[in-house]
Amino acid sequence: MSLNPENLIEVKNLYKYFTVKSGFGKKKHVQAVENISFNIKKGETFGLVGESGCGKTTLGRAILRLHEPTRGKLYYDGDLIFDGDRKKQKVDILPYRRKMQIIFQDPSASLDPRMTVGEIVGEALDIHGLYKGNPTRKNRINELLEAVGLNSEHANRYPHEFSGGQQQRIGIARALAVEPEFIVCDEPISALDVSIQSQIINMLEDMQEALGLTYLFIAHDLSVVKHISDRIGVMYLGKMVELVSSDRLYINPLHPYTKTLLSAVPIPDPKKSREMDRIMLEGEIPSAIDPPSGCRFHTRCPKATERCSKEDPDFKEVEPDHWVACFYI
Repeated sequence: MSLNPENLIEVKNLYKYFTVKSGFGKKKHVQAVENISFNIKKGETFGLVGESGCGKTTLGRAILRLHEPTRGKLYYDGDLIFDGDRKKQKVDILPYRRKMQIIFQDPSASLDPRMTVGEIVGEALDIHGLYKGNPTRKNRINELLEAVGLNSEHANRYPHEFSGGQQQRIGIARALAVEPEFIVCDEPISALDVSIQSQIINMLEDMQEALGLTYLFIAHDLSVVKHISDRIGVMYLGKMVELVSSDRLYINPLHPYTKTLLSAVPIPDPKKSREMDRIMLEGEIPSAIDPPSGCRFHTRCPKATERCSKEDPDFKEVEPDHWVACFYI
């Protein structure tokens, strides 16, 4: 992949390992993200799906450098913000903190219970020296709260006084405070009631259109990802196995794991649901500490052969803008 002015984020051969202690003082590595490359275009929503523990959240945080990548390269709007080959020449990430923000999965856990809503939203303004002066700062906080469906009176309250949906709105206001260009939405609706989820999704879409935002949208719910995303990447055990536009993923999924995920999506029509051919995977998800050799999905894949257990398939473009890691596509 070459640098493209249309891309806001470019990820090249990114790895993220976590060191853990095993028995007798030995150290092992959790291979959370393994050799992933992709890009996110300006103004688009890139969806990221996969089972729990596949590395979606770690990948999102590594892009923001909340988790320092083990190796690889990260570019933001053409600027190199991480180079694993030159770790000693560290890039000052603070200017990019304004441009890149995150909305966390659990709103109640991500908001400091000792701070008022006004303090939570205004903290980033203080760190970056924005909207100095009490009246200006206060007006900006009120603007942000109103933008997410709250009002100025809420600024003096504490997070525990709000519902889950309102707490997530506070988290969104905090992310928007420094006028970012790129936001990682880390399962922003998974902890909310179904009735609230659509409100948050609609609000994120409206804000994207109004402010020209770019999203990395991480989720479990494939129907939500299809609705909001322009392109979708599918992850399994730390690796990207398929990447294509949202529409084509649902019309023509190619990787066996993607087909399995789509077959598990609930259908509201009982008759069609009974007629669907559900793909049931056997076995447990392997450990990221000791992943299987070859293709990581081969231990559960119905198409796996001996070659799959020995060789790791390349992540290649099998159709225009359709990338898959499988020998038999």
